[in-house]
Amino acid sequence: MLKIAVLVSGGGTNLQAIIDSIASGKITNTEISVVISNNPNAYALERAKKAGIATEILVPKTFESRDAFNAKLLETIQSYNVGAIILAGCLLTIPDMLIQCYPEKIINIHPSLIPAFCGKNYYGLKVHEGVLRRGCKVTGATVHFVDCGLDTGPIILQKAVMVEKDDTPEKLQRRVMEQAEWELLPAAINLMANGKLKVVNGYVQIEE
Repeated sequence: MLKIAVLVSGGGTNLQAIIDSIASGKITNTEISVVISNNPNAYALERAKKAGIATEILVPKTFESRDAFNAKLLETIQSYNVGAIILAGCLLTIPDMLIQCYPEKIINIHPSLIPAFCGKNYYGLKVHEGVLRRGCKVTGATVHFVDCGLDTGPIILQKAVMVEKDDTPEKLQRRVMEQAEWELLPAAINLMANGKLKVVNGYVQIEE
């Protein structure tokens, strides 16, 4: 049984996709041990509580330094004896010390296709005054292992989503979540939990 910690910052739609996928059997051999948020007002915490999952709130600005926060984050995660960490809409910069303690055991969902669009280039498109600037006709989502770079870890799964001519940022965001994020993240967790992922020379191999 793979025990996981899920790190969140906002509404928790990807967390809900994980919870639902475990309940339905799409994710097997997996248990969410704790949900940790840097935002005390994150609705993701309510989702966790409704599912009977332990929650922790760690707010960086309440610590005397970022190093102190990072140390407490690592301590908290280790206290739940988890084997993997899932970043599901987590807006924290993950400290190197955490990555070193969980090599190839931290998974992130990024709302665009990387390596073309890393960092804050969500959906691979620019937004100006609430309007999408046209350019790319395809966006999507990527699930990848976390390393010490910015969205540079080995890619596990990707899925493209078409950009429609009448899209608003909100409409596109919803479609990327529905068509890509909520499918990819549970699938990647299931592969990890069942020993199907292997990193060779910086690339992910999915074993049959």
